[in-house]
Amino acid sequence: MKILVVEDEKKVASFIKRGLEEEGYTVELAQDGEEGLKMIEGGSYDLILMDLMLPKMDGLQVIRQMRAQSVRTPVLCLTAKDKADDIVSGLDSGSDDYLTKPFAFIELLARVRALIRRGSSERGAELTFADLRIDPVSHKVWRAQTEIDLTSKEYALLEYMMQHPNETLTRSMIAEHVWDYTFDSFTNIIDVYVNYLRKKVDRDFEKKLIHTVRGIGYVLKEG
Repeated sequence: MKILVVEDEKKVASFIKRGLEEEGYTVELAQDGEEGLKMIEGGSYDLILMDLMLPKMDGLQVIRQMRAQSVRTPVLCLTAKDKADDIVSGLDSGSDDYLTKPFAFIELLARVRALIRRGSSERGAELTFADLRIDPVSHKVWRAQTEIDLTSKEYALLEYMMQHPNETLTRSMIAEHVWDYTFDSFTNIIDVYVNYLRKKVDRDFEKKLIHTVRGIGYVLKEG
């Protein structure tokens, strides 16, 4: 799951990013409203954490513009404003939930999970390809009737491939979506994790689903 945090307070942003990454999420940061809107328009996220008091463009403006562009990604507002009118304004702008600062990280995490569950439910909870099945809510994976135990990064990699079946995914695409960094040609971490995934998903089954596209990347396909 990929989350965008739009927050101009660097310490707060760093705290949120570190905590979410420890829970297995991929996190990107934007430091002002204009940068946040550009990233929303050019990226694909499962959830957006939006501070409301931002430089250049405030959070409510960003939310209204993304909703006007039919971007339906769930938004959790983060703000020090705690008056009823402020909360109503945030929700009326198109956000899905509202959390006032300061907050306990455990509460933030609960809100994040709830919004991602809701988004997954709206998209259809399960993803299937051939006899491979994953549940984005519980993060469980099955091949035929066999449940497969994956690490958080293995799961994130498989989920990304399941969202783009029969589509060649370059190493750069995988790096940016799953690891949140630009792929460096001397790094083989993606190949290593694909091999981990193959051992769990393909090794004990006659039909192989994860294939190498030589010199480019990988594709999830039958045969």
